[in-house]
Amino acid sequence: MTKWLACLLLLLPAIPARAHPHVFVDTTLRLSLDSERQLTGIEVTWAYDALFSLLILEDMGLDADGDGVLAPDELEQVQRFDLDNWPEDFEGDLYLRDAEGRSLALGAPEGRGVQLIDGQLVSVHYRDVAPTPAEGVEIRQFDPTYYVAYEVSGGVALPEPCRAEVEAPDTEAAERAVDEELAQVPEDQFELLEVGKYYAERITLTCAPSS
Repeated sequence: MTKWLACLLLLLPAIPARAHPHVFVDTTLRLSLDSERQLTGIEVTWAYDALFSLLILEDMGLDADGDGVLAPDELEQVQRFDLDNWPEDFEGDLYLRDAEGRSLALGAPEGRGVQLIDGQLVSVHYRDVAPTPAEGVEIRQFDPTYYVAYEVSGGVALPEPCRAEVEAPDTEAAERAVDEELAQVPEDQFELLEVGKYYAERITLTCAPSS
């Protein structure tokens, strides 16, 4: 989440001792590969939950009539609402590793539009990736603080014959890991812990090398 969006989280109740996200984002990933089956970029679609979308619109003074339709000037105002003021150290809650386990750097986000669909703000952006063999690449998306929960409900699209396998998180194992971390700090300092990684889906690319 950007710092601008994080400020809106102050409007929400304090996070309890157990891990519990406040914002839910449905994600769709579309991967770009070159002729050598190297990953070169990733398009990310974020569909924010209806409550958080409403908070954003109210904070920006948009859709005052509550009809769920943004006028052209309102739609213009909401463009890049989640990309402006993107901190230099913000990873975009997206983490990639190559087949050897090395972290892959992603380029700055390129906005590709925002829409309001069925009460949800849907934002699309694209990020470059230095050409890397797609075989064995691992993708994970998570907010380290777990204020935001991501789910790849829209799937992962990439050129054939490559494919993506999405592994759901083991929630029981995640709860045990959180309990272990909580045991080491006072519960009133839970917000300092970074537990989002335990609840993240694991996406693995399989792409046979070109002949």
